[in-house]
Amino acid sequence: MSAGNEQEAPKLIIDSDWKSQARQEKEKLSQKVEAPKAQGVAGAEGAPGETPTEPGIQDIVSLLMTQALTYMGAFPDPRTGRAVVSLEMARVFIELLKVLEDKTKGNLTEQEATVMSRVLNELRMEYVEMSKYLEQAIAEGKVKPVSQAGPGGVVAPPTGVAAPGMPKI
Repeated sequence: MSAGNEQEAPKLIIDSDWKSQARQEKEKLSQKVEAPKAQGVAGAEGAPGETPTEPGIQDIVSLLMTQALTYMGAFPDPRTGRAVVSLEMARVFIELLKVLEDKTKGNLTEQEATVMSRVLNELRMEYVEMSKYLEQAIAEGKVKPVSQAGPGGVVAPPTGVAAPGMPKI
């Protein structure tokens, strides 16, 4: 084939600000949970004089976002080192976020509503791009669907080792 006939793989432009924000929030939460354990304190009471931190809406958004990204291949399976892509499962978590947004409308702070909206928009864009890429990659034989990945899933190469033309998330 000549160079002029080759199609370029879709380029993903991902705003990683919300990903890094979610990681930071997750790390902070993890540190708050681990600190009482390290001090030998049972339960969530924490040290004397500390008030326990209760999970908030941003924790739920972060959890659902992480699950959606996991099913879009963003994180490798710890057992295999390979990213598993199941767009059907990713869509379920995106839809759950939309339900949460609808049910909490008018009850969120401006910041919480902005985070929710931004995460939903970013996940939807990522989902569309991944759908296009997978459709093309399957048609070209670059990626093969496998039943191990769950409904509509594919298994990607180990993280850091992308198939030719496969975008990194």
